[in-house]
Amino acid sequence: MTTHKLQQCYRCHRQTSMTAGTILDSTKIPLTVWFQGISVMTQGKKGVSAMTLHRQLGISCNAAWRMRHKLMQVMMERDREHPLGRSVQLDDVYLRGERSRGKRGRGAPGKTPFVAAVETNAEGHPLRVKLTVVEGFRLTEIAAWAQQHLSPGTQVLSDGLACFNGVTAAGCVHEPVVTGGAKAAVERPVFRWVNTILGNIKSALRGTDHAIRPKYAQRYLAEFEYRFNRRFDLPDIIPRLVYVALRTPPMPERMLKLRLA
Repeated sequence: MTTHKLQQCYRCHRQTSMTAGTILDSTKIPLTVWFQGISVMTQGKKGVSAMTLHRQLGISCNAAWRMRHKLMQVMMERDREHPLGRSVQLDDVYLRGERSRGKRGRGAPGKTPFVAAVETNAEGHPLRVKLTVVEGFRLTEIAAWAQQHLSPGTQVLSDGLACFNGVTAAGCVHEPVVTGGAKAAVERPVFRWVNTILGNIKSALRGTDHAIRPKYAQRYLAEFEYRFNRRFDLPDIIPRLVYVALRTPPMPERMLKLRLA
């Protein structure tokens, strides 16, 4: 065996030892390429598609898809651990538009419902967001969501949707503000930040991903959430994501393609 092949075998063995039992388990992509992928995914304001990773990193389309979804899975699992507090603006949102000649508004077919929550500081500036896919906007669903994602005592501001009263089950204080519909609701100053961030989310998803399958919607939202919550420390976001990736359990492709719970 030549010296070059011996060096390749050594590097392969060393990488396998480092990535065993992590989200990178059994990867054939060099770690240097993974680090490049992490940099590309975290430094862009609107994120990147798997096709962009394929072109920029020189890996196959399937490998780029797996890389992106594994890193989005890491982001999703990491931010699940951090509930919001202080003051939170809450809104009900549906991902993607209505079908042609279909029903409009809440409950339209082909839409994925999710909760958008924005934590603000004493000055009213946004600190963190939480974007969570839900089965629907029902009292029990929002109560379960609040118990997982809100700290007790949080001041919650929402529109008049009755299901948001469920946040009180988590010990939060709920202040509903009836906004009306359409443009009047969007222009309310009290919901400025949640509406601004929702506009940014929709622009980012339209510009990056032309089609989002509902079963992966939570990962796409988690990617935006992860970048937004760390927007003030972009240089540190790369080593931090590497750190948590090496502490996230393996997820083979068949698991990546299952519907997210």
